[in-house]
Amino acid sequence: MSEIKVASWNVNSVRARIDLILKWIKTNNPDILLLQEIKAREEDFPYSAFENLNYNIKVNGQKSYNGVAIFSKFPLSDIQINLPTFEDPQARYLEAWVDYKDKGFRVASVYAPNGNPINSDKFNYKLNWLNSFYKHILNLQEYEEKIVLGGDYNICPTKNDVANENMILNDAVYQEESKNLFRKICNAGFFDAFRSLHSNNGFTYWDYGQAYQSNLGIRIDHFLLSSYALDSLSAIYVDETPRKQKKTSDHAPIIATFSF
Repeated sequence: MSEIKVASWNVNSVRARIDLILKWIKTNNPDILLLQEIKAREEDFPYSAFENLNYNIKVNGQKSYNGVAIFSKFPLSDIQINLPTFEDPQARYLEAWVDYKDKGFRVASVYAPNGNPINSDKFNYKLNWLNSFYKHILNLQEYEEKIVLGGDYNICPTKNDVANENMILNDAVYQEESKNLFRKICNAGFFDAFRSLHSNNGFTYWDYGQAYQSNLGIRIDHFLLSSYALDSLSAIYVDETPRKQKKTSDHAPIIATFSF
C-alpha cells in the first residue's frame, strides 16, 4: 500500500505566484496538485517553469480570469474539460483519470463561481453551475470509483466554517441556496473530507488586508470524496505557510493523503 498526496490550491494567478508555487511544490512534493484561478490561457501557461519537477500537466484556462489545472506524477487519461452538463464559456472544471499502478482514481480541479453580488445574474450563474455540477457527480457515482473532487467551491457550509458569521451574511458563499447545494452534493454520496476527520475550523481563505493576521478566515476550499476514496483517506490539513508570505494568494493549500 502506498501513500498518495493530493493538494488543492487557488493560487490567484499562476504567473504572479510562480516563485511561491515552485517553492511550495519543492518543499511538499505532492503527487497530484489541483490549481484554481490560474488566470492564463493554455498557450500562456508557464509549463517551462515546472519542467524539471516530473509532472504531467493539463490545463483548462482562459485569459485573465478563472482557469484550472491538474499536475500529476502519474499518467493522465480520460480528460474532461468543463462540465459536460453545462455549456460554459468560463474555464472552471477539469477532470482526469490518474493511471496509478493497476488501481487508478479520478480527480477533478473545481473552481465554482463566486456569485457576488447576490442580487445579480452572477448569483444565478453560480446556482446554475452548482446544479450542473451536482448532475455531473451523480453520473460519476455510477462508475463506483475512487473519486477526489478538490478545489475552491466558493461555499462556506456552516457557521463552524467561518470566524465571524456576520462578515459573510450577505456574501454569495453563505447564502442558503449555496449551502443547500453543498448538502445536496454530500447527500448524493460525496463526503466532505476535512469534516470527516476534523471538527476544528480549517479555514482556507482570508481576504487581503489584515484578515489573516486577525484570523478572520472562512473554509471554502474542499475535497469532496466518493465513499471509495473516503475509505482510503488517511490525513487532511490546511497548510497556512504560503498565506504568510509576501505576494501570496488569499487562499491556502489544502492537502489530503490517501493510502492506495
